[in-house]
Parts: sequence; C-alpha cells; structure tokens
Amino acid sequence: MPQPDFSAVSTDATPQAPEAPKTGKDLPQIIQGGMGIAVSGWQLARAISQAGQLGVVSGTALDNVMVRRLADGDAGGHVRRALQNFPFPALSEPVIQKYFQPEGRLPEESYPALRLRSNLKPFETDLLIVLGSFVEVWLAKEGHTGQVGINLLTKIQTPTLPALYGAMLAGVDAVLMGAGIPRDIPAALEQFSQGKPASIRLEGTDFRLEFDPAQTLGVELTLPKPLFIPIISAHSLAQMLVRSCPNGIAGFVVEGPTAGGHNAPARGKTSDERGQPIYGEKDKVDLSVMRNLGLPFWLAGGTGSPEAFKAALAEGAHGIQVGTLFAYSQDSGMTPELKAGALNKVQQENLEVFTDSRLSPTGFPFKAVVLEETLAFEEVEAHRQRVCDLGYLRQTYTTEQGKIGFRCAAEPVDAYVSKGGKVEDTEGRKCLCNALLSTVGLAQVRKNGDIEPPLLTAGDDLAHLQPFIQRYGTVYKAVDVLEYLLGEALPAKG
Repeated sequence: MPQPDFSAVSTDATPQAPEAPKTGKDLPQIIQGGMGIAVSGWQLARAISQAGQLGVVSGTALDNVMVRRLADGDAGGHVRRALQNFPFPALSEPVIQKYFQPEGRLPEESYPALRLRSNLKPFETDLLIVLGSFVEVWLAKEGHTGQVGINLLTKIQTPTLPALYGAMLAGVDAVLMGAGIPRDIPAALEQFSQGKPASIRLEGTDFRLEFDPAQTLGVELTLPKPLFIPIISAHSLAQMLVRSCPNGIAGFVVEGPTAGGHNAPARGKTSDERGQPIYGEKDKVDLSVMRNLGLPFWLAGGTGSPEAFKAALAEGAHGIQVGTLFAYSQDSGMTPELKAGALNKVQQENLEVFTDSRLSPTGFPFKAVVLEETLAFEEVEAHRQRVCDLGYLRQTYTTEQGKIGFRCAAEPVDAYVSKGGKVEDTEGRKCLCNALLSTVGLAQVRKNGDIEPPLLTAGDDLAHLQPFIQRYGTVYKAVDVLEYLLGEALPAKG
C-alpha cells in the first residue's frame, strides 16, 4: 500500500466520541462474548447494545474482514459508510478505491492478500488495522446510545495496538482481553487517550512493539479512555493485575473451562482417554478472592441460562458473559448453513463439542464443534495444504542473530523447524486464522480452486440447549437470548 498523504489531514477532525463509563459498575449485567473472527460482528454487538446490555465486537483480523467485505461488494454499503465517517477521509478513501469491487468478487477469485509483518518497524497494514477496528466499532455504535466493547486475544500481539486505537477513535466503551496476561494494556490505553505512542512487550522476548498514532494519522488526538476488563481463569492473575496496574482495571470476566473458544490449560495436567484436558478443583476461581478485590466481575462459561444468571448474582457477580447462545443467533456473523447444521444436531441430541489440546497454535486448549465438512474432521484437515498467509497467531521469538522472528506451529512444518521450532509442536495444529474467516463466509480460495474449510467453536452447553430451542426454535434473534436470560420482555432502546 502506498504511503498516505498527510497533507490533507486536519487536526480539526477530532472525532466526537461519547464519554466512556466512569467505572466497571456502570457496565450492564450481561456481556456478550467477543467470539471468533467476526462471529461477534457489529450487527450482533449493535443488537445487544440497543437492548441495554454490553455488545462486544471481536477485534481479531478486522483488517482482512474489512478488505474482504469490500472485495465482495460491501452489501448494504456498511463498510463504505463507516469509512466515509472516519475522521481522516484522506486516509480512508484510498482504501475504498483500492479494495472495493462494485460487482463483487467472482466465486473462484481469491481475496486480496495483505502482507505479513516481518519486523517491528511501522508497518503498512497498521492503517488497515486501525480502519478495520474503527469500522466494526463505529457500525456497532451507529444510531443508538448503548455501550459497545471490543474483545482482543492477548496472544495475538502485533495488531493489538493499532486495533485498540481504531476502536478508541470510534468511541469504544470497554476493552476485554483474555488468552494471556495483558499487563501492558492499561498503560497503552492511557497513552493513547493522551495522544501519545504506546508499546507492549512481545511475549517470550525482550522486544517491545510500539504504535505511534501521530505517525500513522499525522496528528495527535486526545480521546476518551475505555474501561479495561481482563478475562481471567485464575484469581491469582486477577490479584496480580490489580497490583501491577493500579487504577487500570475496571473489572474482570471470570471464565470457566466450559466456555467456548480458547480455554486455559488444566492445572492438574491430566487428560481423558481422548486427550481432552480434565479440569478439577485447582482450576476453579475462588470467588471470595474476587469479591474482596472490590471490582465488579462477570462469570463466564456455562452461564447461558436464567438459573446460571441468578446463581452468578447470588455469588456476588455483577453479571454474566454469554457467548454460545449469541454465536448461534441470527444476528451473529456465522454463516446460516453452519448455524443450522449445529443446531439441528442439538435437536437430534448428537452434537459433540470436543476440547482439543493440540488444535490451536497458541498452545491453549480449543473447543471445536464436531461438524462434517469442517476442520474438526481429520479427513478435511488431511486434504488441506498447510499455509500461513494471515499470521495472526504467529508467535515471536529471538533469532540467533538477536533479532525478532515470527513463526506459527500451524505453518508448513519445514518452515517452522527452520525457524528453530520443534517438529513435535506442529503435530495436530490447525490454521485457526483461515478457518475462522471461512466460518463467517470469508473463506480464501486457493490457486488450485480449494476453499479454506471452516471451524466452529462453542461452549460445552451448546449440546444442552434443548430448553432454549424448544421455546425459541433454531432460528432466533439475539434479543430472544436476552429475554430468556432476564426472564422479561425488553423495552425498545434508542
């Protein structure tokens, strides 16, 4: 991408973002999970926020999501409308011109490929990440006064800072992060709110990655600072974050091992006969510790029922985070065919959710819905040629020359080993980046005509949704989930 021309950017274009909530206690009782790549898209988050709860967009891979939606013709003009409301049109307009295909991409045509970062210097796709994050949050907040959050994985580090900044430009109210120890994030949010550069330490190295908004946008802006809500699975981590980030933590999502997506490894290091981790007493969060921290917390994992909601409140929780029920609603970004396939299996009582300790390149266990024609089936995985062309889950390491390197356990084995990786670390690893984009209808088409297969995730309770489906059916809206959980009809929100 050519370097942007900053001469047309005016410092008077400061976005009028709404003021963020003062404390975590100002956030609603129900937080919608930030799932997958665009499963928790702007449409779902907007529906939840309009109904008075916290809608959350997934912040993963939003540069590619934006570019692929433009390549597919941008149905409804939503992406272009958001980009036209970006405070610096001299930066967003060239993106529309480059990637928007008015007639849409041909079915056999590949999506545009974005370059992968190879060092820690300012990178050309940083602007695309800022724009993609801005688009998703802006659309989720459009036309109402509800609160919107963004969810990021701590393990995905290189896009984190520009994604945070793009969300802040759009007035995001809360940032949620799990799958790691996000101790650098409160300081980064503070720096960005003051118009200053921010940095995070790259896991496993002594390097820091910096993002300077003035270098990308050409101006310095002061912005409202969103609340920061870490997602934790151990009370000791909550205690450490409170100590190391004074006044930087607004609350916690306490996630149990029955939640969908990535789970924390089992502390007992035991597994069943199929290799699934066995969670026990050591994996339970001491809620008395959470209560004593004096910060609001939301329980997650198996909380998608009215009974679980009431039980959470009885334990002193501010509320619950729910993912699975929302992920399979009509408002989520998952393709209708995949939703129907999974929920039909629920009705037939033969759906399986498998906690795979090897699947994710991150090393974290990952819950996969066992559904035909998805990457959960070994026959599908065996047909796929290993490739790493998105790179979100690449991990950083220090080379023999003392420089930074990037590798992914799901990339071609020879490439991974040539970078100092162990061959055994590649066994069973699958490309989540490409699979999850396929899950939302944005599957890459390879030169040989192969299409990247999808992969579904869900919490363990997906297989036990009979009471909900009996009441609402397999085709339901996000607002139906809220009414089910709250036990009451919801008033219209403006």
